[in-house]
Amino acid sequence: MEAAFKGFGPKALPFLKALDFHQSREWFLENRDLFEQELRDPMGDLVDTLTERFSAAGLGLRGDRKKSLFRINRDVRFAKDKRPYNRHLSAILSPDGSKAVHGVFYVHIGLEGCFAGVAWWQPEPALLLAIRRSIAAQPDRFRTMVAALKKKGLELDTEGCMKRTPRGFEHVEDADLVAAIRNRHFVVRHVIDPVGIHGPELVDELVDFTLRAKPLLDWGRAIEAEHA
Repeated sequence: MEAAFKGFGPKALPFLKALDFHQSREWFLENRDLFEQELRDPMGDLVDTLTERFSAAGLGLRGDRKKSLFRINRDVRFAKDKRPYNRHLSAILSPDGSKAVHGVFYVHIGLEGCFAGVAWWQPEPALLLAIRRSIAAQPDRFRTMVAALKKKGLELDTEGCMKRTPRGFEHVEDADLVAAIRNRHFVVRHVIDPVGIHGPELVDELVDFTLRAKPLLDWGRAIEAEHA
């Protein structure tokens, strides 16, 4: 591990606020050192530290201080919003350390809020269908997972859910199962107090959240294994 996480710099969020105001490559290049010192390098340290802690906890999630970070630059090729820079910095830890798999941990430090998530986000159609079929065919296993999350103070996010039940699941009648089958993502979130991003205690907070989210990880991984 290159360096233990000590916290994001005191100017991390003010830097993002200034970058959002200027949205200028020239301004960013002039202030790159501040970005690296206050945001990028601490995020790399956080990824390294969480990789070590997640391994010790048997969570099966890891990352790389460079490859796990998302770029601060926005891809504006097909976007109506042509601002060149994001209002946040984020990173992902996953079973194989890449961004191309599901069942991941995500951390987001930004002007619109700071939060972490454990998620199957936008699973490809075959996996999403397998998840939905599992909910319909094994409702007890799904409900056990939901109950375990609730006991730990977490619940599945319903953002972006479908308004209608997808084709092939019209026979499902129980309201909780219908709501779950309409989900496009399977996510639990943890809100981070921005005041708390500046110290090493954030690591314990994020490890605790991910351990509480483990029922979702285990449930999704079991479905993946059955339909591999």
